[in-house]
Amino acid sequence: MLKLARMRFAFLSGTRLTRWQRWLYDCIYVREVDHVNIHDISINVAESKEGHSNKRDFISSVMSLYRRFAKSLYIFCGIHCIYEMKSTHKWIFQFLHCMGEVTRIDNFTPDQLDMVQKSIFKAIEQGHYEFVTELYKANPKLILGTYDEEGRSIFHFAIENRQKEVYSLIYELEEEERHDIAAWFSNSGSMLHSAANLSSLPQFDDIQDASLQMQRELQWFKEVESVVPLDCHESRNLSDSITAHELFTKNHKKLIEDAENSTKGTTTSCTVVGALIVTMTFAAAFTVPGGNNDNTGLPLVLYRKLFKVLIVSDTISLVSSTTSVITFLGILTSRYAKDDFLKSLPTKMMIGLFTLFFSIATMMIAFSCALVIVLDGEAWIVIPCILFASVPAISFVWLLFPLLGKIFMSTYGPGIFDKRNKVKP
Repeated sequence: MLKLARMRFAFLSGTRLTRWQRWLYDCIYVREVDHVNIHDISINVAESKEGHSNKRDFISSVMSLYRRFAKSLYIFCGIHCIYEMKSTHKWIFQFLHCMGEVTRIDNFTPDQLDMVQKSIFKAIEQGHYEFVTELYKANPKLILGTYDEEGRSIFHFAIENRQKEVYSLIYELEEEERHDIAAWFSNSGSMLHSAANLSSLPQFDDIQDASLQMQRELQWFKEVESVVPLDCHESRNLSDSITAHELFTKNHKKLIEDAENSTKGTTTSCTVVGALIVTMTFAAAFTVPGGNNDNTGLPLVLYRKLFKVLIVSDTISLVSSTTSVITFLGILTSRYAKDDFLKSLPTKMMIGLFTLFFSIATMMIAFSCALVIVLDGEAWIVIPCILFASVPAISFVWLLFPLLGKIFMSTYGPGIFDKRNKVKP
């Protein structure tokens, strides 16, 4: 069992599949495993039966085509490996479920119980949450009765290793049981002290920015704080006699500095770009394409629709770029307290990046309108120039929009915990 907990490839969470491989993984159908030999499993390509209604015949035909398509994919290079991988995962899940059903914590010898507990904690440490969740589905008492040498429950350990799937099991418990576990105080402190520790595992591989890492740590701390009883918030641990809030500040001091430097670096670069756009759009407002009337001083193209579009686009670009510069200056002058990385700084960064992109896009629209006015009738020159003018906006979307999307989803998205699974107290 301990050897299985160390096998990363035996679980989907331990495999790193590309988007294409993950799609194939979801498409491949694996029949329920009846025998230990997973090679005996084959893709179920059942033919649709006759004698059903038209609607059922149609659904059966579609499913038959889908299964035949999946079977045809199976013969290509690489599909076989993914199929065998999914077969292995399914067999392991059924094995864990059966093992959880037939085992009872009261029937274990001390050595067997120690082996089971070490396996569970090793699986959490390795990031194989399926190992724990499958056992929990079959035998909750086996999981809830597991503690390590320091008296930490699986929830303490899951918090320290930032395993949200294992920690989310606490929301499936009854209110009284959940309260008892949340109030449990191990040798290293409460669950809130576990959340105050900085995770050293590679859980942040998909988070490149230090400010987003700091935000994720704060989200974990706030989430655990909402579960732990109020009288435990100011409790002190036994090792150095400090509260969870003090421990969080102490352990995250270096990450806060990295997050501050990362935010300042991004903000400074964007401020320079925004200032350049402000300068250009302000000058462009007084540079009229086509010249002015000598008698009235009004632009010669005043009543052309493209000129009106140019003026409106230039104005929007000037206002947007000015707003972005002011927003970025507000970020630079922030105090950079740890709680600011939760919502305040990410919100300002989103506003600054969005207004900067909007100013670049409207600036390119104004530029294109000016080209059409100046080069009237020269479509062979105008069209390529307009296409090239769209390159800066496309480059911005390609380079910085992923960061904007990550900030938005991390700040205002569903969060790292599924709120729908939470039980009401």
